[in-house]
Amino acid sequence: MQKRELGKSGLQVSALGLGCMGLSYGYGPATNTGEAIKLIRAGFERGITFFDTAEAYGPFINESVVGQALAPMRDQVVIATKFGFRNGDISKGLDSRPERIREVAEDALKRLRTDRIDLFYQHRVDPAVPIEDVAGTVKELIREGKVKHFGMSEAGVDTIRRAHAIQPITALQSEYSLWWREPEQEILSLLEDLGIGFVPFSPLGKGFLTGAINGETTFGANDFRNSVPRFAPEARQANQALVDALAGIAKRKGVTPAQMALAWLLAQKPWIVPIPGTTKLHRLEENAGATEIELSTEDLSEIESAVSGVPIQGARYSADRQKLVGK
Repeated sequence: MQKRELGKSGLQVSALGLGCMGLSYGYGPATNTGEAIKLIRAGFERGITFFDTAEAYGPFINESVVGQALAPMRDQVVIATKFGFRNGDISKGLDSRPERIREVAEDALKRLRTDRIDLFYQHRVDPAVPIEDVAGTVKELIREGKVKHFGMSEAGVDTIRRAHAIQPITALQSEYSLWWREPEQEILSLLEDLGIGFVPFSPLGKGFLTGAINGETTFGANDFRNSVPRFAPEARQANQALVDALAGIAKRKGVTPAQMALAWLLAQKPWIVPIPGTTKLHRLEENAGATEIELSTEDLSEIESAVSGVPIQGARYSADRQKLVGK
């Protein structure tokens, strides 16, 4: 698999990463540890060298699984994890106090079985803590060798600028896909100006762009998509037109809708590295195949024409979750 540099940071990663959250959080019961380890290692065998986790996924379980899976090939991979929630629990609110950041770093190093965190993201901006204090704390951790690179997630333009002035940001991680294109308004041009890489999460629309979900699909009791307005049955029915349009183009190209959606993202900028997640080997292989797809200018125009005519129905987050975004 080809490598990409995140912005102008010098950090080289595989063109596609693996988002590990779904192995233990968000989409239902945690995957059996042995199976999760097998899947992560299968990703590495297929050329993936960029793995994304967080203390809040579980909480804590995900980091331990990722650490165990990648221990044998630690020096050949890049591991990203995150701080920013009180006691690692998203339901308890934000906490990016400097002492908490340090505590998270020390605990993550143990769980990940490593002596450094390659990329340490602030999971969400904490309005109670000046971003200068957050960036300054990560800067100290970098000086101490415990962290290599600083990242932010779902941050707004002003906050990114202020943080970057204290400690250069290597990557911003935010949602971006064919059905959530808000980053195109301001974020992408800012990242290009500042030399910051972009790591889109949910690049397949939390599964919707694969074509495997429709208006009749039901989600398990612990699946957070139950609380997402965009996944209400009536919204899914309306949004199906986007997947149908994508599927038609993909079929003519001889690829799957998921591969087309990922290839589209990869074609936007050379410093974009999507991190699709999955619990299934065949989906992992399908996603990895997207890195081999070349989209011409005509292909990209066709995709743009097809999807721009489909108004997406439903907010991407519940009102409470949306409050954490874009500060």
